[in-house]
Amino acid sequence: MEKFAVIDIGSNSVRLMFVADGKVLYKRLQTTRLGEGLATSSRLKTEAVERTAQAVADFYAVAKEEGAEKTVAFATAAARTAKNGSAFTDRVFELCGLEVEIVSGETEAELGILGALGNQDGVIADMGGASTEIAYKKDGKIVYRKSVDIGVVRIKDAYGTDREEIAKAAKKAAKEYGQVPSCSRVCGIGGTATTLAAIALGLEEYDSKKVTGAVITAQKMQELATWLRSKTPAQIAEIPCVSKGREDVLAGGATMFAELMPLLGIKEMVVSDRDNLEGYAIKKGWLK
Repeated sequence: MEKFAVIDIGSNSVRLMFVADGKVLYKRLQTTRLGEGLATSSRLKTEAVERTAQAVADFYAVAKEEGAEKTVAFATAAARTAKNGSAFTDRVFELCGLEVEIVSGETEAELGILGALGNQDGVIADMGGASTEIAYKKDGKIVYRKSVDIGVVRIKDAYGTDREEIAKAAKKAAKEYGQVPSCSRVCGIGGTATTLAAIALGLEEYDSKKVTGAVITAQKMQELATWLRSKTPAQIAEIPCVSKGREDVLAGGATMFAELMPLLGIKEMVVSDRDNLEGYAIKKGWLK
């Protein structure tokens, strides 16, 4: 049995995906918030670097114990936009000898659409902790991909759940995206989209199979955002399908989605649990 592991180092969380014989066996997540404070600073916090690097080292140890022939790791917006992003990758190497690839926003968008759609055409929207990617594939080729530095951690740090301020940020982001082709229906990926789908479905616990294929209309997104803004982070944490560490960023993320969807002409979002983790593994030839 061929075993491989992929570690995704996001701005809000670190995730491990274990692959065996071309199939995903499991995913694990640890919220470490590497991108904490980047809304107001150009540098990663020392404590954020340390806790995130330790989480990566821990996942690397798990992968080795599980018999992974090779483990790879890639980092996204927080590491690539911070002036001291190399301090993070250096610390990971010190702890476990693993080299981390920092991917560009365009590559992140490419990985997301590959993981979510495979060989199919379509549009994806991936809201992470420090950036949001939109990509469009037509006739098997990516004809549009754009990463904008707006994500749930940046939103929390800069605006909290202030709808007016988030709406202003959404309008600015929409201008950066420009004309997104064929965007009436998109595939929403990433932790914010999947968690919102789980809430909309009323799941008692997160279920990737039930979440994948769930549809959130623009109207439903507005309702979810309004409902989440009426709750405290502690109350959101009590929602059974919300993972620990997401309770204080979810309302802001939902509000950003609710504001962006009409600006970009998105009428509905079809959610998928498959994302850039799968995309990275597919590029490596490890996943079918």
